[in-house]
Amino acid sequence: MSSGLPARRALVAGGSLGGLFAANLLLRAGWDVNVFEHSRDDLVGRGAGIITHPELFECLARIGIPLDESFGVDIPERVAFDRSGAVLGMLPLRQCLTTWGRLYELLRGAFPAERYHFGHSLAGVDETAQRVAAHFTNGAAAEGELLIAADGIRSSVRAQLLPQARPAHAGYVAWRGLADEQSLTPAAHRDLFPRFGFSLAAREQMLGYPVAGFTRSTRPGERCYNFVWYRPASETEGLPDICTDIHGRRHDMSVPPPLIRKDVVDAVRQAADDFLSPQFAEVVRQAPQPFFQAIFDLQSEHMAFGRIALLGDAAFVARPHCGMGVTKAAGDAMTLASELAAGDEVPAALSRYDTSRRRFGAAVVAHGRELGSYLQGSDTPEARSHHTADAVMREIAVTREYV
Repeated sequence: MSSGLPARRALVAGGSLGGLFAANLLLRAGWDVNVFEHSRDDLVGRGAGIITHPELFECLARIGIPLDESFGVDIPERVAFDRSGAVLGMLPLRQCLTTWGRLYELLRGAFPAERYHFGHSLAGVDETAQRVAAHFTNGAAAEGELLIAADGIRSSVRAQLLPQARPAHAGYVAWRGLADEQSLTPAAHRDLFPRFGFSLAAREQMLGYPVAGFTRSTRPGERCYNFVWYRPASETEGLPDICTDIHGRRHDMSVPPPLIRKDVVDAVRQAADDFLSPQFAEVVRQAPQPFFQAIFDLQSEHMAFGRIALLGDAAFVARPHCGMGVTKAAGDAMTLASELAAGDEVPAALSRYDTSRRRFGAAVVAHGRELGSYLQGSDTPEARSHHTADAVMREIAVTREYV
């Protein structure tokens, strides 16, 4: 039965997965929610493969999103190859792998289109004891009782509230791409499908797994093989070169895929032939548009500031070895919604959210650093212990308890 009181209003800065997790949960809890996304275009074509964990499925269930076979590809085991392509080892481990685009489609479809606003780049926020306001570069403004900053690693909200919390480059990048399974030779297809695979080289790690294809189909014959290849690229040497696009413009963390220079992509394809197993070298050759993301660590001292909450990558960015980025954002959103449902004032609820999720985020960041220490350049026995076929199959992107 309605209380007769107006719904509390929540502003969500950032319309990617983290923002949509939170927006959907709060909308279903009776909040008046609007999402403000800085991009002018739909985000569905962005991203690549996503590792799933139980907490992610729990969040989707709370939102009420039904899942079917089109959600992802189930894999039964993991495999590691040596440089010649021979199998070094296998590990039974069942997982479901999906894509960023599929998750985005599901979350956007569950949220009212009229409440999702493109082309709203945040210029700044201000707050009083009773409300918080967001101001956008297009001249628009909005206010409410709560603002959720889900605006990613480049968060404008975090930059205003925690200017000292800045992303720290790990010294390497992740090259990513999707190859249509129909483009692979029968031998490579037999070895890779339907497995989570690995191939190691000095200071480099390649992994891959099957996901839905370019038509979003998960049926055999219509899937893609998603790869993630970690390669050294320092801030002073390798990164400036690959971050310079076809027009000579320098980017800071990545380059929009169509703007990556041909000589950079050609060099990556050649390196795949030189250093990877033949199965993975073939995947890299067949991926129509490889792209890269610089790897960063980010850790915030606080996730709550009165009526403002940081969520997902706006607060903590862990290296992808944990496979927890999307699930961490889902967990943040569920905890935030639960604390706000307690019925007390927003600042008190956000304080509890901060205490709970800050510990979790810090633990995931620490684990990512541990798993990536050898790739970063550490040559200690502990760092090397994470760079064996057995170790990567057991440790990379697996579900574990962090707190």
